[in-house]
Amino acid sequence: MNIVVEFFVVTFKVLWAFVLAAARWLVRPKEKSVAGQVCLITGAGSGLGRLFALEFARRRALLVLWDINTQSNEETAGMVRHIYRDLEAADAAALQAGNGEEEILPHCNLQVFTYTCDVGKRENVYLTAERVRKEVGEVSVLVNNAGVVSGHHLLECPDELIERTMMVNCHAHFWTTKAFLPTMLEINHGHIVTVASSLGLFSTAGVEDYCASKFGAVGFHESLSHELKAAEKDGIKTTLVCPYLVDTGMFRGCRIRKEIEPFLPPLKPDYCVQQAMRAILTDQPMICTPRLMYIVTFMKSILPFEAVVCMYRFLGADKCMYPFIAQRKQATNNNEAKNGI
Repeated sequence: MNIVVEFFVVTFKVLWAFVLAAARWLVRPKEKSVAGQVCLITGAGSGLGRLFALEFARRRALLVLWDINTQSNEETAGMVRHIYRDLEAADAAALQAGNGEEEILPHCNLQVFTYTCDVGKRENVYLTAERVRKEVGEVSVLVNNAGVVSGHHLLECPDELIERTMMVNCHAHFWTTKAFLPTMLEINHGHIVTVASSLGLFSTAGVEDYCASKFGAVGFHESLSHELKAAEKDGIKTTLVCPYLVDTGMFRGCRIRKEIEPFLPPLKPDYCVQQAMRAILTDQPMICTPRLMYIVTFMKSILPFEAVVCMYRFLGADKCMYPFIAQRKQATNNNEAKNGI
């Protein structure tokens, strides 16, 4: 194709992409069904992972829950089973009422499976993935959600904790994707979700390891998305989730400027997951919550670094993690004192 003609074709496609994006804002796309599909969630024992599990359960997905904490993972599974029982009761009532024409999932499909897995250990991921394939089946929806934070300034952070943050928050995405992507490629069907953070798009002081791990996760996700497009595997969808500070306790104590806080409060976990679920079920490539994060990311990309520093200082975002780090340090010292260390 002549390069001039190709240029105009590409220009038209770019403009059309803007039109489609605008249309999504005006007309809410129809959500796809995940009923009966195997959905694997890492870090499912608490926080956003648990909420993702409950949301997928309400949509009748067959759930595989991974977490390093066996007890909390089983607690999530118990909540999922309670949702399944309610769905089964509703199905039975619908059948009894004569609504047989409605699509009702068989009882055997409403199942949840739990696995204790340390996603920061490559071999643990591969072995557990093999168990899932044998005991459950192939995974259709992979939600890479597990995450940790060290809560130390760089020069005070033990090397082991830095490595742990990178392994869980970034490297684990490579291992889980390599474990389940081959089958998705064979059948050209699947969905890979990366739960990153706004700190994977722009950074702040005091959490260098966490920011680096989330930037890595974002880079991995974007490159993977481009690879799937290049391979013309349009049946495999990807969604990048980048929320602002979520009120799960992970960053307890984090504070921005008090005059700004009412306009940018920590996100409620339920709201964050509901927004993410809407993006996943409508095959949206990326979701930033709240939408203000898009503007912040754009400004960070075009402004000189010193201008970004000024903006951070005005918002109180430059040292917002310092109170959180101080609380973590105090808690660690208290634990050491109690244990006689």
